[in-house]
Amino acid sequence: MRVLVTTPTFARHSGEPLRVLREAGCLVETGGLDRIAEAEAMIVGMDAVTEEVIAAGRRLRVIAKHGVGVDTIDVEAAGARGIPVVYAPGSNSRAVAELAFGLLLAAARKIARSDAEVRAGGWPKLFGPELAGRTLAIIGYGRIGRLVAGYARAFGMTVLAHDPYATIEDVRSAGLAECLAEADCVSLHLPGTPGAPPLLGRAELESMKPGAILVNTARGGLVDEAALAALLREGRLGGAALDAFADEPPAADSPLRDAPNTVLSAHVGACTYEANRDMGVMVAEDVLRVLRGEPPVNEWRST
Repeated sequence: MRVLVTTPTFARHSGEPLRVLREAGCLVETGGLDRIAEAEAMIVGMDAVTEEVIAAGRRLRVIAKHGVGVDTIDVEAAGARGIPVVYAPGSNSRAVAELAFGLLLAAARKIARSDAEVRAGGWPKLFGPELAGRTLAIIGYGRIGRLVAGYARAFGMTVLAHDPYATIEDVRSAGLAECLAEADCVSLHLPGTPGAPPLLGRAELESMKPGAILVNTARGGLVDEAALAALLREGRLGGAALDAFADEPPAADSPLRDAPNTVLSAHVGACTYEANRDMGVMVAEDVLRVLRGEPPVNEWRST
C-alpha cells in the first residue's frame, strides 16, 4: 500500500503517525503531487488538490488532509470518483485557540514592536489596553471559538459570538453587524469559501469600533487585506494580528507587511508538538481504515 505524503509537517515532531502506517505494511513516500500516479493514498497539507491532480492518481483510494480545512481539495471531484476525503477535526483546536489569544495579547500590548525596538537599541514605553472589561466578538463558534471564549472570560472579558450554524448558550449570541459594532476585539474562527468575497470587506471593517483589534487565525480570504491595511494606516483600527493570508506567504508588496500595529505569523496555528502528533495519527488511522475497506471515522461531508 503506497502512501504519498506531500506535506513536510506530517510526523515532524512525533514518530507515532509513521509508525501507525508502517506497522500496517504501508510504503510511505514523500514528495510532490507529481508523484501521485502510483499512490493509493495521499496525505496533504496546503497543496492544491485539483480535479487534474485527482485524475492523475489512477490508483488513488483516499485523500487525507493533515489538518482541519479541506478548502484546498476539490472534494466534488474526489466524490465523483468515489474517493473519500478524510481530515482531523479537533486535533489542533487548542493549539489554534492558544495562538489566537496570544496574538490578541501581542497586538493589544504591542509586544512585537517593543521587542523589535529594544533589539535595535531603543527603550520604548508603549501603551495599550488591558483586556479585562473589554468585549471580544468571536466569529465562528465551533471548537476553537469556544476555547477562545473560555480564555477571554478568564481574563475578565465580555464575550459575544456569531455563528448561524452553531447553538450558542454559554455566551451572548449576536449578529455579525452587532458584533463588529460593539466589540473591542474581533477574532475569526470559521472556514473560508474559495472564490467567495471577503466576510470582512471595507464596509464591514469600517463598521468596527474605532481602535478595535482584529485577530485572524482562520483563513486569509475572510478579510479584505488592502482595506485592513488602509484602515490601520489611517488609525481607524487599533491593530491586527494575523496568522492566515489570502496568499501565503504574502507577496513582497503586500500592504500588510508594513502596516502599523500588526503582528504577523506564518500560519502556525496548528504548530504545536501535541497537535502535530494527534493530527498525524488521526489521518493515518483513517487512511488505513479506507485501505482495509472500512468506513473512515472522519470523512469530510459537505453540509
